[in-house]
Amino acid sequence: MSTLYDFSTWQPLLRLLYAAHAETLTAPGGQVAGQISPGGWSVPLPFRPPRPGRASLVSDNQDQFDAVGQIVEALKENGSDGVPFVMEASSAPGDVRLHLISLGSSAEPGVATAHPGTLLLADGALPEPVRRLPEPVPGAVPAPTADVELLLRTLRERLPNAVGASDGEIAAVEVRLGVPLPAELKALYQVVRSRYEDWNDYQEPYDTVGCELLPLDEVYVGDAASRHVLWQFGATDAVETGPEDAVQGLVGSPGWIVFGDNGGGDRIAIDLTPGPDGHVGQVIIISHEENIGARLVADSLTDMIVHRHFDGRRARRTERPPLVAHVNHASVPGVEAAAHPGLEVLSLGLWKEEPLSLAPVFGLPRLRTLIACPGTLADPREIARLTHLEYLELPPAEWRVLLDAGAVPTELLAAGIEAHRQQDNPLQTIALANEILALYGRPPIVGTVLEGAI
Repeated sequence: MSTLYDFSTWQPLLRLLYAAHAETLTAPGGQVAGQISPGGWSVPLPFRPPRPGRASLVSDNQDQFDAVGQIVEALKENGSDGVPFVMEASSAPGDVRLHLISLGSSAEPGVATAHPGTLLLADGALPEPVRRLPEPVPGAVPAPTADVELLLRTLRERLPNAVGASDGEIAAVEVRLGVPLPAELKALYQVVRSRYEDWNDYQEPYDTVGCELLPLDEVYVGDAASRHVLWQFGATDAVETGPEDAVQGLVGSPGWIVFGDNGGGDRIAIDLTPGPDGHVGQVIIISHEENIGARLVADSLTDMIVHRHFDGRRARRTERPPLVAHVNHASVPGVEAAAHPGLEVLSLGLWKEEPLSLAPVFGLPRLRTLIACPGTLADPREIARLTHLEYLELPPAEWRVLLDAGAVPTELLAAGIEAHRQQDNPLQTIALANEILALYGRPPIVGTVLEGAI
């Protein structure tokens, strides 16, 4: 058995947690929870501040790093991405009970919490924005600024010592991608293949191209699968492209050929599936901080490199009813005000008035996501009248009403439980989650219980 499930692996961390939360753990029903993964952890331990006059050092909290590090090594040994845990006092004095949670294929991890994230109710199901493919734009053509010969000539003048890719190297990349490289992009790599060993001064190609150019063998298709989007975020976005848009508002596209980076994690791509006001081969930037959409950089690669254009073009926005409506005390003033035939996402947030009825959105053909904060729904059973829902996120009490009434929608692809990270017991959230999963014939979330003295 992996050392991950050996009590002694967890013992140093459990001692620290018990010392920090003794009052909580000795109270009836008291528990402490967290999550640890090889890439980071969320563990409720106070950090010791550094001595006055110097920065914080790892050594200031070495016992915490050592205790967590022992578990991280066990995770790596076990091939695990991470483990949520819940610690409780045991019936025997001085003993504790540790629950190690395995989400399996039925849930995404929670964000920095032991509570499960989105429950996955159908194998392989993806949020609607992730499933969306680009719309055809008849008549879309390259920009007048696109000029392969001018681009080649300029690059050779500015980078006289660059090493270009061979025809064979370019052909191999095209086979790997499954699409031919756009003419301007092919011209760029014919002059500079951008391998790290080719340069003594890495700033030189950056200054010439205007971005960090990926090596040719790292160029990839920026489709939706390349932009990993958690269900809880994808379900609350909507794809929207208006006639004034140069770039389609997609998660990703088989026509986005990623070839660079802005140095901060945002990707630069050639766009072969432009919006109605765009050009085939335009340059776009895909933000790593957003789940959907991209922004125009330049009308062509020539325009970006030769003419140093990086700011796109201003588009005059056309006012349209929002596809995503946030009903709360500071935004949309009620469900009726949010309702229109194109509404896709309805989120009920902080609300200071009487609870809301969902009657104004009954029968809306595109309403696929409902999120409701505690106390916002007058009657949670009305949710059964929303016949196109794919994603539903509710607090535990509202889920309880639906379960007891047999009113959980049968067509859901995913679901969320809005549990309070500190006030709600993760074990109770998991029990509720397993009731929902059972309705869809999904495997339950399981736990391994370890007990011992600290």
